[in-house]
Amino acid sequence: MYNKELKILKKKQRLRERKIYNNVTDLASNDYLGLAEDEEILDRAYFETKKLKLHGSKASLLVNGYNLAHKMLEEKLKKLNNFEDALILGSGFLANLALFELGRKGDLFLIDEEYHASGIIGSRLTQAEVRFFKHNNINDLKLKSKDYKNFNRVFVVTEGIFSMRGDKVKKEITNFAYNIGYLIIDEAHSVGVCGKHLMGITDEYKLDPKKTIKMGTLGKALGSYGAYILAKKEIIDYLINRAKSVIYTTALSPMDTLAAFYAIEKIEKNLSCFKQKIEEKKLMFNSESLIKIINATSNEVLLQKQKELLNNARVLVGAIRPPTVKSPIFRVILRINIKNDIISKTIKFLGDK
Repeated sequence: MYNKELKILKKKQRLRERKIYNNVTDLASNDYLGLAEDEEILDRAYFETKKLKLHGSKASLLVNGYNLAHKMLEEKLKKLNNFEDALILGSGFLANLALFELGRKGDLFLIDEEYHASGIIGSRLTQAEVRFFKHNNINDLKLKSKDYKNFNRVFVVTEGIFSMRGDKVKKEITNFAYNIGYLIIDEAHSVGVCGKHLMGITDEYKLDPKKTIKMGTLGKALGSYGAYILAKKEIIDYLINRAKSVIYTTALSPMDTLAAFYAIEKIEKNLSCFKQKIEEKKLMFNSESLIKIINATSNEVLLQKQKELLNNARVLVGAIRPPTVKSPIFRVILRINIKNDIISKTIKFLGDK
């Protein structure tokens, strides 16, 4: 039924496949701090999950899927980030879909063109008007928002650290958002990576929690699975009552929730050590984040070099192809638990000095 399309994708070197990678040095995943491999976190989460006598989600948050684990994590996130309220969701994708339900007729979303695909899909479902501005470009944002006073609510939507570029949102973008409305910021790749308390760009830039709506994931630097939204209580209450990806989805499992909770505790207790290792990686590899992007000349070269690296050195890197990105790139994650010389050799082999 779809053989023709699949053959075209294969010919263009764009066919995706699922693979299991064993015994590799992982420079491809978003496990920035190595916490997904931390046995202490696993043991603590497992022990507390057993005490709950509940390992499954059971139902939606709004039926009887909400449990003590969710409450514990929400309270910790609220306190650490200085927000009024928090909401745990099943994934970052679901969280982004929920955020765009904040828009109603007469509202406006102004979205960075490099925003995550989940947000782009969410923007197609909203009743609000949607406009895209050039990546991290304050002048284009101002141009696209000249008539902002004609709208009831205005949301500027951006990422803290952009997943396929590795760069940070410019502070002038976040400041301008407050002048015309609210800031929605996807912190999936910045939580655990930057900020005084490693709570992301909201932490580093000291963003206003009363005019900011923050989304973060549990499945990247926190080494678990799921996501959360932080905002004023009024906004969280609205999402609980209106967001379909909250109302009609099963709650996050207690085990995943508690794994994230103890990952945050580990970051809190070892903050200076984590920060030192992160800054060392950023400085050594000249990056604003723990993401290093290296351009490839073609999909063929991209896949061939990835394969050679894996076969010869057992090192795995991300090989990202269109349409995810405009042109093929190697995406190397500067994980703090991987030795610098391995990362250096990898980057050199991929073509970056």
